[in-house]
Amino acid sequence: MSDEEPRFYWCLRHQRVEDDATKCPARFLLGPFESRQAAADALQQVHERNEEWDAEDARWRGEAD
Repeated sequence: MSDEEPRFYWCLRHQRVEDDATKCPARFLLGPFESRQAAADALQQVHERNEEWDAEDARWRGEAD
């Protein structure tokens, strides 16, 4: 991603997509993402990754089938 391309973020405080011109402080943001849609899907991606990591942790603890 080059500096000239627009970047998008998911704002945890406002629960909306923000861009470089309107973004909140970094502590409230997920991203950057290359598209507005990717930023909008950020929470779903976080949820899916957390489930994968939880399943991996369970395997390491011997709790998985």
